[in-house]
Amino acid sequence: MDTLSKLLPSLLQGLEVTVWITLASTLIGALLSFAAGIAKISRSRVLRLLAGLYIEVFRGTSLLVQLFWLYYALPVIGLRLSPEVAGVAGLSLNIGAYGAEVVRGAILAVDPGQYEAATALNFTPRQSLWRILLPQAVVEMMPTFANLAIQNLKDSALVSLISLVDLTFKAEQLRNLTLETVPILGLTLLLYFVLALLIASGMRFLERRLALAAGREGTR
Repeated sequence: MDTLSKLLPSLLQGLEVTVWITLASTLIGALLSFAAGIAKISRSRVLRLLAGLYIEVFRGTSLLVQLFWLYYALPVIGLRLSPEVAGVAGLSLNIGAYGAEVVRGAILAVDPGQYEAATALNFTPRQSLWRILLPQAVVEMMPTFANLAIQNLKDSALVSLISLVDLTFKAEQLRNLTLETVPILGLTLLLYFVLALLIASGMRFLERRLALAAGREGTR
């Protein structure tokens, strides 16, 4: 117990970095998901091509290599990113690419009759998307987005390899200094597990709220 009390303050410093990196990249990644997912079903061929290229590149390459490229390769061509910016950017772009396919699939899964009804009411395609299709599709996306958010939390451990002092970095640093491998890694696992539970609970709460909102919209 005495050992854990000495280790915990340092690990909590790393935990703080992990939390904000995860939150920032998940939120930015969600925005990228909607932008790329909607672009993928756009009538514009250029938008579809750009969205498809983005999705395939970031789903088809290693996140670790992406982080290394952002942090180590960009300075070679004159663009230097801080570890924080490179970490958030890499995680955001990665989760955004996976989330884009979730958005696209959920929108296409909405009953076509909904779109036909919107057309009959003289809604423009944009109005149909934002007022009819997306409110229903978002509810269907939430369970998968919850999984992506938890995966993003676990992937955030990779930012320790670009010198960002997150929870994993702190754990490895402490392990090298104290040689207390079992308690340090055990506590680190527990902290990641608690964060994953909090994310899952938060996403379930958000899913219920969105489902209620979509239900109210559907009764109007």
